[in-house]
Amino acid sequence: MKNLSRLLFTLMLLVSFSNVNAQDENNPWAISFGINAVDVYPVGEDAPQGDYFDEFFNASGHWSILPSLSTVSVSNYVGNNFTVQAGGSINKITNWGQFETNAGDVDVHVNDLSYYAVDGNVKYNFADLLNSKRLEPAIGIGGGYTWIEEGKYNDNNAGGKEAIGAGTLNGSLGLTYWFTENLGFFVESKYKHSFEDYLTKHFQHSAGFTVKFGGTDSDGDGIYDKDDACPEVFGLEAFNGCPDTDGDGIEDSKDACPNEAGLAELNGCPDTDGDGVIDSEDDCPEVKGLKSLNGCPDADGDGVADKDDKCPNEAGAVANDGCPWPDADGDGVADKDDKCPNEAGTVANNGCPEVVLPTQEVMDKLNSYSRTILFNTGKSNFQKQSFEVLQNITAILKEYPDASFSLEGHTDSVGAKSSNQILSERRANSVRDYLIANGIAAKRLTAKGFGEVAPIDSNATRSGRANNRRTDIKLVK
Repeated sequence: MKNLSRLLFTLMLLVSFSNVNAQDENNPWAISFGINAVDVYPVGEDAPQGDYFDEFFNASGHWSILPSLSTVSVSNYVGNNFTVQAGGSINKITNWGQFETNAGDVDVHVNDLSYYAVDGNVKYNFADLLNSKRLEPAIGIGGGYTWIEEGKYNDNNAGGKEAIGAGTLNGSLGLTYWFTENLGFFVESKYKHSFEDYLTKHFQHSAGFTVKFGGTDSDGDGIYDKDDACPEVFGLEAFNGCPDTDGDGIEDSKDACPNEAGLAELNGCPDTDGDGVIDSEDDCPEVKGLKSLNGCPDADGDGVADKDDKCPNEAGAVANDGCPWPDADGDGVADKDDKCPNEAGTVANNGCPEVVLPTQEVMDKLNSYSRTILFNTGKSNFQKQSFEVLQNITAILKEYPDASFSLEGHTDSVGAKSSNQILSERRANSVRDYLIANGIAAKRLTAKGFGEVAPIDSNATRSGRANNRRTDIKLVK
């Protein structure tokens, strides 16, 4: 017993360092060892044996137990919850049932009959049905060969010495409790039905430990190669055996920065300043900035990163290195775009002052004056009473210094057409000359004659002809 205890302690110590997540497919081999008990009583024979399962658990009265390592087996998992097992056992039979007497039941003992057995077994386990990783019930069927030293049962411990053997058909029920996936404690009850009458039928009960082994783990990460997505590289169970070098919770194969701990939302890359731009792409990794500027800040919000902005605290133009363009007249239009850089204007007018143009009412008033300008007959010089009208026209034009005008002369149809054309041109130019002489810029005035081709009244009447002899003023811009 002392040697058995040492053996069990050593095995448990070794298994405690083994993989705790093994599976039968990964650890197909197992060694089982323990003690066994032989019970020849409840097998349906005549006295001194009894009916099937009669006093099945009467260990003290019927069981023959060898209190040392007495059963060893090797098993191999073949798939689909089936295991093939082969093993041997030894024992000493001391109990052979009981007689009923008037004085009561009398146990029948024999003189330490030697017991030897070799057995093969196919077992099916039900752990999957229980959805359990700890409890593993199993049922088995198989056969073997058993030898029992032949002897004579009596109350005086008499017995013979000749061993007899026969083949047996075996059926078993067992239960294993796994402390880890590699080390378990088993109990099993096996019925052995002899093919020969001279070998008694019997039950053999056993209990002990099972150690599973045989899995391959090339990289030593505790995950067997069969289930290891990276069998040659030490990894983590959470990633099916693949590594996470930087320990950021993202396996290397999915980590854009496998050697630097980072964030899941950035594919495992770090972002020191927390601006959403990974350090490797951040031009300013220590200062929180904008994604649009590769992680650099823009204090004045002009679209130029502070590190490139010559005026970082004053919004400016990208083309001018972040500084505002000069604006000499302060009208909000940069000098480079200002058509009047030294004169304040409006943005709508390209930096120049807005042009104030006469309204339609003003134009109507101008033409009411201009059509009363009188010329001497057949000439282009003014009659005396027209000078007051010309002065009024001049005063109005001076109110709109940015406006340009067209002076158009017209005649009636009296006389030659060609003469009328020339006369209309001369009269229009006479008006222009007067206005220029009285302070109206020449570039603002054009003159043109139309002769008799654009009448506004009938030339058949005197009043109509008077209306047709006129000077019109039109706004150019």
